[in-house]
Parts: sequence; C-alpha cells; structure tokens
Amino acid sequence: MSLSFLLACLWCVAANLIGLLPSKRKHWPAAYGLIALGLPLLAWVYRNDGLVIGVIFTLAGASILRWPLRYLARWLRARAGGAI
Repeated sequence: MSLSFLLACLWCVAANLIGLLPSKRKHWPAAYGLIALGLPLLAWVYRNDGLVIGVIFTLAGASILRWPLRYLARWLRARAGGAI
C-alpha cells in the first residue's frame, strides 16, 4: 500500500468524522480545508496508484463534498447563461 493511498484513506475518514460533528456554519470552513488538502492528494494518488484507484478516490471525494460540487455546478451554469 502506497503512502498516497494511505493518506487518501485517512482523508476520507477525517472528512466523514468532520461531517458527523455539529456546526453552526454548515461545515463550509471544513469543506474549504478538505478541498485544499484533497486536490493535491488526489493528484498524488493518480500519479502513484494509477487511473482506477484515482477514479475511485475522485468518486469518494465527490460523494463526501457533494454540496460544494452542486454549488460549483450552479455557479458554472449561471456563468454560461444556462447553456449547460
């Protein structure tokens, strides 16, 4: 098991534990931190472990961070004028 794979698994566990904690600000500060740590980690997983493992962790991250992705999609749709 590579170090990148192990750290990606720990990121998933930490993200799920953060999601279990109550928050008055709807977890947005934690989401920003998870994104900032997760993107370079994801690139490292793709580089070290290959496409299949990278896609698995991409889907896991998208599942965990689904609300920021929905807001990003909404923002992109508004910027494109609803053409997407």
